[in-house]
This record gives sequence, structure tokens and C-alpha cells, in this order.
Amino acid sequence: MDAKKRILATLAGFAVYFILGFLIYGVLLMDFYASNIGTATGVMRTDADMQWWALIAGNVMMAYLLVYIFGKWANVTSFARGLKAGAMVGFIMALGFGFNMYGTTNISNLTATLVDTVVMAVMMGATGGVVGWVLGRK
Repeated sequence: MDAKKRILATLAGFAVYFILGFLIYGVLLMDFYASNIGTATGVMRTDADMQWWALIAGNVMMAYLLVYIFGKWANVTSFARGLKAGAMVGFIMALGFGFNMYGTTNISNLTATLVDTVVMAVMMGATGGVVGWVLGRK
């Protein structure tokens, strides 16, 4: 896999992950997460306080994680295989991280932790599908 293909797959994956993150977290489930927050206070940033550079860098790295796994180890080169593999990576990663955070912080309740696992599986699945498709293009 050449550098150009890795960069294109990362950029395409970033776009999908970023847009889905906005739609799911910022629009569709915003009220759900607000009502399922833990007892911690002052942890959410307002729109004016968001650190956009960090959000973008994190989204790029999530896309590149799939590019690296698919290209280096798994040889995922189709939308369908990328969708399945991305969803599984997202589910396992979110469940592990979510339970660690739930066990050590008061940021969210268990309901939000479990829902977030499903959200991440959907986001990473869609991202993985696009990444796999781009990696498989000739």
C-alpha cells in the first residue's frame, strides 16, 4: 500500500467520522447524553470553548487507526469487509474504554456508556467501510 492511498483513505475516513460525530453526538443524541451525564461537573466544553484542533486531530487518528489495521494486518480492501471490521474495532475499543472510564470517573452513567459503545460501532463501521473501499481502489 502506497503513501498516497493511505493518505486518501485517512482523509476519506476522517470526513465520514467527523460528519457522523457531528450528526450523532451534536444533533441526534445531544439531549440523550446531556440527560445521562454522571455526577462530574464542568467537564463539557461549550461550543465557544471547544478545542477544534484537538477534535480534528483525534478524528484523523481514528480514521488512520483503521487505515493502519486494514492495510498492515488485515488486508481489508472492500466496503463490506471494512464495515464489519471497523464496527468490531469500534465496538471493542469503545466498550473497553467506556468501562474503564465508567469504573474510574463520574463523567457518564452506565446507560450512556453502553449506548456510546453502539454509537462508536456505527461510526467506526461506516468509517471502516469507506477506508476499505478507498484501500481497494486500483
